[in-house]
Amino acid sequence: MKAEARVVAETDGIGGTRLVVLRGQSPLLLRRTGPRRSGGVTVHVVGGAAGPLRGDELRLDIEVGPGASLELLSVAAQLALPGRPAPASRLTITATVAAGGTLRWLPEPLIAASGCDHIAITRVAVEAGGSLLWRDDLVGGRHGEGSGDFVADTLISYAGKALYRHELAVGPRASGWDGPAVLGEGRATGTVVAAGTDLAAFTAAGRDLATFATTGTTGGSGSRAGSSIGARGSRVTGAHAAIMPLAGPGWLATAVGADIRTVRAALDPLCLHPAPLPV
Repeated sequence: MKAEARVVAETDGIGGTRLVVLRGQSPLLLRRTGPRRSGGVTVHVVGGAAGPLRGDELRLDIEVGPGASLELLSVAAQLALPGRPAPASRLTITATVAAGGTLRWLPEPLIAASGCDHIAITRVAVEAGGSLLWRDDLVGGRHGEGSGDFVADTLISYAGKALYRHELAVGPRASGWDGPAVLGEGRATGTVVAAGTDLAAFTAAGRDLATFATTGTTGGSGSRAGSSIGARGSRVTGAHAAIMPLAGPGWLATAVGADIRTVRAALDPLCLHPAPLPV
C-alpha cells in the first residue's frame, strides 16, 4: 500500500490558525478535532486501515507557517505488523516550522509487533524563531511477545543547523538492542525533543520535572548526566529517565521502561502545556 497525507497551517490574520491543506489517504487519515486553543488548531491522525504492513510506503508532510500553531495527535497506537513477505514498511515524516510558528507532535506509541520490519524516517526543519515539541514513543512487541524489527532515523534542525540526530534499531536483527547500551531490560522507550526554547526557560515556566533529578545525580544504569537537570532512575517503578539541554536552543528528554505506562508517567508531564514562546 502507498499512501500520503499532508497538512498545511497558516495564520488567519486575526490571531488564529487556519488549515489551508488537510488531506490524507488510508491509513493516514487526518481530521481536525477539538476547539481552538490560544489561536491554534488540533488535528488527529486516524488509522483508516491495518498497518503499516511489510511493503507499505507511507508519507506525512507537515507545514506550519509564520504565526500559525498546530498540534498533531493520533487516536490510537500505530501497530507495525508482519504482513506478506516483502521489503520493510516505511513511514516518512517531513515537517517545516516557520519563524513564529509552533508545532506540537504528540502521537500515541508505535508498537513493533513480532515479525514486523518497519522503518520510520523523520526530518524536521525549524526556522529561527519557530517552536517545536516532538514526541515519539515505542513499544517492542505486543503483550507476551518479542519485538519485531524497527529502525527510527530522526533528524531535527533549528535555524539551518542540526539540533538532534538519532538512530534507534530494535528487534532480532539489531545486535545488542536489549543490552545495557540500548534498552537493556526495557521494552518501551520514548523521547521528547523541544526546539526554540532552552531548558532554563522551560523550567522557569513552571514545568513539572519531578520525575528527573537535580544536577549530578547518577542514573539507574550508573551513568552520570552532563546536563543542568541530570539523569536518574525515575521515581516511577521500572523507568529510567533523563533530560538534557541541546545547543539550539532546545532540550531532549528520554525514558526507558518495562512498559509504556512507565515511560508515559515520566514524559507526559513535559507535554501537558503549550511550548513557551521561542527565545
